[in-house]
Amino acid sequence: MTDIRSFRIDIPQDALDDLNTRLARTRFPDRETPSDWTQGVPLAYMREIRDYWLERYDWRRAEARLNTFPQFMTTIDGLDIHFIHVRSPAPGARPLILTHGWPGSIVEFLEVIGPLADPAAHGADPADAFHVVCPALPGYGFSGKPTEPGWGVEKIADAWAQLMARLGYDSYFAQGGDWGSAVTTAIGIRDTAHCKAIHVNMVSARPDPLDNLTELEQRGLAGMKHYQDWDSGYSKQQSTRPQTLGYGLADSPIGQAAWIIEKFWAWTDCAGHPENALTRDEMLDNIMLYWLTDSAASSARLYWQSFGSFSAGEVTTPTGCSIFPKEIFVCSRRWAANRYRNIIYWNELDRGGHFAAFEQPELFVAELRNCFRLVR
Repeated sequence: MTDIRSFRIDIPQDALDDLNTRLARTRFPDRETPSDWTQGVPLAYMREIRDYWLERYDWRRAEARLNTFPQFMTTIDGLDIHFIHVRSPAPGARPLILTHGWPGSIVEFLEVIGPLADPAAHGADPADAFHVVCPALPGYGFSGKPTEPGWGVEKIADAWAQLMARLGYDSYFAQGGDWGSAVTTAIGIRDTAHCKAIHVNMVSARPDPLDNLTELEQRGLAGMKHYQDWDSGYSKQQSTRPQTLGYGLADSPIGQAAWIIEKFWAWTDCAGHPENALTRDEMLDNIMLYWLTDSAASSARLYWQSFGSFSAGEVTTPTGCSIFPKEIFVCSRRWAANRYRNIIYWNELDRGGHFAAFEQPELFVAELRNCFRLVR
């Protein structure tokens, strides 16, 4: 295996001390009007988050947990890529690469890696085992930050294909949501010689037809309109002026946290409060991967690079789709079939949202097993 180095997270104490100093000196804005989530994360809740982060949150706990997984670094096209790689003990396990999106990270997958890699240890069929590869997107987490344009979805897909080949896998499966869905779809278009099937939990396809709409399609159109009217400001900023945004987020941990927590509120199946879907520690573990690596601007640049081509290209690779009800917008099978020409698995679930592996790890694992079992 060429150019693969072991990696362990070890954040200097100075960085944690600096974070605590900044948190203690937070200058908050005035209270929202009205006093709810309509204008963004409420002031009272962000004060709670600040106090918890400063007084009770333990990064070393999160760091130790991340370091229980075998982690590596490799250089592809001049850029360092950080990834978790857990080889299954099961004979006949199949390689699987999982890709996160924004504002997520490899933290999203920590609860699913074990069951996917070693189902027998979790009371499931060892025939459903995977060798799990979980990379951090370029510009995210501990992966390197591109210094030149070009690291869009297609180049990342090619890099992931190189990564799997470098690990010795001649064939593999791919899965993703959010940007991970775009990268996974691009893999299914571009690496048909080696990628045998894909699974996405955010299905991106153009609505067509627009007559005789099903109830799900009506919800899908309503979700698109809501996103355009009330939920897409972050994407417009990140796809046009990521550098300008980066100054504020890189300088203020509360600014960075609010930027992400709003999406945990908006995109999870949380009944109005993000902590109904994710714990406070889970959200902060994820936020810390942005803060400690100063990746607010570098992560946002993926929008500048690729947001306009998120849904480009038809896919003939066997595809599985899991539709979680609180996804940003939901897609029907007939809409999806206009783009994904070989859908082998389709399921519409009754709970869960955009961060499927993070919110509903057991359901997520079951979906992947059910999908890829069809091409075992």
